[in-house]
Amino acid sequence: MERINVMRPYLGREEAEAAMAAIESGWVAQGPRVADFERAFAELVQAEHAVAVSSCTAALHLALVAVGVEAGDEVIVPSFSFIATANAPTYLGATPVMVDVDAKTGNITPETVAPAITGRTRAIIAVDQGGVPLDLAPLRALADEHGLALVEDAACAAGSTYDGAPVGSGADATAWSFHPRKLLTTGEGGMVTTDDPERAARVRRLREHAMDVSAADRHQSVLAPAEQYLEIGFNYRMTDIQAAVGIVQLERLPGVVERRRELVARYRAAIADVPGLRLVEDPPWGTTNYQSAWVEVGEGYPTDREGLLAALAAHGISARRGIMAAHRQPAYAHLGLDDAALPATAALTDSTLILPLYHQLQESDVDRVAAVLRDPGATP
Repeated sequence: MERINVMRPYLGREEAEAAMAAIESGWVAQGPRVADFERAFAELVQAEHAVAVSSCTAALHLALVAVGVEAGDEVIVPSFSFIATANAPTYLGATPVMVDVDAKTGNITPETVAPAITGRTRAIIAVDQGGVPLDLAPLRALADEHGLALVEDAACAAGSTYDGAPVGSGADATAWSFHPRKLLTTGEGGMVTTDDPERAARVRRLREHAMDVSAADRHQSVLAPAEQYLEIGFNYRMTDIQAAVGIVQLERLPGVVERRRELVARYRAAIADVPGLRLVEDPPWGTTNYQSAWVEVGEGYPTDREGLLAALAAHGISARRGIMAAHRQPAYAHLGLDDAALPATAALTDSTLILPLYHQLQESDVDRVAAVLRDPGATP
């Protein structure tokens, strides 16, 4: 029985050749290809500025610095997210205040955020969970009403849209991920986008130890100028090898999104009449890239989430438990949150699983997965 993986990066000869060209150029650290990747990505997401960094976690960290988060502040975040969302404010000595999410989309809303705002709140991190675009405009209005910064964690959302435009454009700063599980990958890597030139300039400095002259400019000079370090910075640079891969990946992105949406439509048609199963879908205000095709296992289904995972595994199909609840992790036990405070988060964490979905997945693979979803008790 051939195994079906839950994901597989979509990389080809073009990416290998682009990486080799970067190596052969002799410039493998952050340099001209990073700058080209930044310009192309900014154009894609309709942002004025894009700054490439080493990971989305680094992007979130620097985005929070750029919007003024400091030690002692509070930053509102969803618990229903990968732990990096809560870690980023923690790095700054701020407190992540975890709130619940909408039970259908998995995203925060003004109704879940507003009760958590205090006099110490400095920012909100809003996540496009699994690529599902969040309804940003009401959150923007809430943030403006209270004088708060709004940072969008669009780690999963390259290729998703909100109100007909790419996600991310309404936030003060947006963080993106190029991890191999994302539609657009550079192996590891991230990006900060913003329309604010001063924030962009500060992020560019901070990713290079806060030098007042970039490493690329120094290396291009026969007599390099003496540099100064204007504040405590970080080593969050992206390499030109990664950026070369990213440039190729940008060209693939529209086709990747289209293919994933086709495959999810096939999943949806196959299980539409199965009681107790709910497949994530587009919200009214946008379209998802389906970075994750997650399904909720509810009442009326013949087994629970764990039983379905076991049934899929018995048929050689690798699925994964859904998005984590950060408030349950030992690292954040000191916050004292329990499931009663975050009921939608707890329910989604316990009842959802991520189905196999990647560009190379075949229709016959989807049908094989769907057959188990329809009858988890079938003999392998």
